[in-house]
Amino acid sequence: MRLKNVLGIAALCLSFGSAQANAISQEQIIATWYKLILNLVRHTATYSPPVASRNFAYLAATAYEATASGDDHLISFAGQLQGLKNLPPREKGKAYDEALVLNTVLDQATHNFFSNTGPTGQRVLGLTSKKMASDVSNKVAADVKKRSIAYAQKLSAAVFEWSKTDGGAVVENMGFPMKYDLIKGPGHWVPTSQLRQQQAPLLPNWGKNRTFAMPASATCNLPSPPEYSEEKASEFFKQAKEVYDTKNNLTPEQKTIARFWSDDPMLSSTPPGHWIGIATEIIDRDKLPVAKSVDVLARLSFAVADGFIGCWNTKMQYDLLRPITYIKKNIDQKWETLLITPPFPEYPSGHSTQSGAAAVVLSKFFGDHFAFDDATHEGDGFKPRHFASFWDAANEAGISRMYGGIHFRPAIERGLDQGRCVGAYATQLKTVKQ
Repeated sequence: MRLKNVLGIAALCLSFGSAQANAISQEQIIATWYKLILNLVRHTATYSPPVASRNFAYLAATAYEATASGDDHLISFAGQLQGLKNLPPREKGKAYDEALVLNTVLDQATHNFFSNTGPTGQRVLGLTSKKMASDVSNKVAADVKKRSIAYAQKLSAAVFEWSKTDGGAVVENMGFPMKYDLIKGPGHWVPTSQLRQQQAPLLPNWGKNRTFAMPASATCNLPSPPEYSEEKASEFFKQAKEVYDTKNNLTPEQKTIARFWSDDPMLSSTPPGHWIGIATEIIDRDKLPVAKSVDVLARLSFAVADGFIGCWNTKMQYDLLRPITYIKKNIDQKWETLLITPPFPEYPSGHSTQSGAAAVVLSKFFGDHFAFDDATHEGDGFKPRHFASFWDAANEAGISRMYGGIHFRPAIERGLDQGRCVGAYATQLKTVKQ
């Protein structure tokens, strides 16, 4: 999405506020802030897919806790998520405006997690913040307004403080270490880009971060990839040849699939944002109540964030080279991929792991055969794609990486398996009192 479109989002938020003053529901507040958040991701330089997934999770946790604290039927995630202790309580017997609480925490959290977005993003954020705060608080009694804002600020600050201790709060040099010793020997990852910054892998320590719903980063680890070999009769060579032949014989539909799911940083809301976008489209289409909306966004976000932590733990453990490195050495020196090869080890596929985790959570909420249209990239010139289920979409997201020439089949299939494991922990979280 271009900058002019981001400014268009700001205009939409402002006109929305003017037209709907004094009548903004919690559902509308979620829709407005998430539209902005998904666009800010495109214009925040440090928002690589793992970083985006982390911040989506904290944003969703904040919105959920704001809603749960005022809903007797919902259970807090405190004590359920890793490292999350007791959160600030509301004053008993005192009145709060739920829309004002929710808007304030999303406002505060968006400022916290997008503090380093660019000038255009800052301007859009400021305009939205000012207009939404005015419209949501209009005609709220002064004492209720003061109490609601104060509580929301305490809650947002508490979640932000929790986020600072997970290992992923500081991202320097856009996530590329200044010093890094490559592992020597055949089969290990080597840089695939000529950019100086990318001579080290992106976020090599991300797999050590604290998780959300999953007990630990290695909880859903995978068996080793097929044994590396350059022998033409070996399984590894056959897998490389499959990638080579697939990319060289792509149909127009396969090329579209590869590009639809590419979700490159700075050009999209990233792969985790793609799944968040799918969820928000369904929430808007089906007019879900706020309690269910914040629940699904939270558990989806936790699953995807844990997926990237688990995936990176496995990636750095096995440190496998990319197809382009192997194919250029052993099959065809002039071969090129359809998509740009990401700057980190190959096994497993991050797209597969996070998509599998997302499919588990969304299937749990909406059903195994829930059909939907994915219009995530309609503004980028792609027609909406129809899927018969969330696993239909997850499988397509996974195989898209082979079409792009950047993953071997085991990384795709086992990544989906890893996602199944990761997603199960998010679905086990308790949110509704029995």
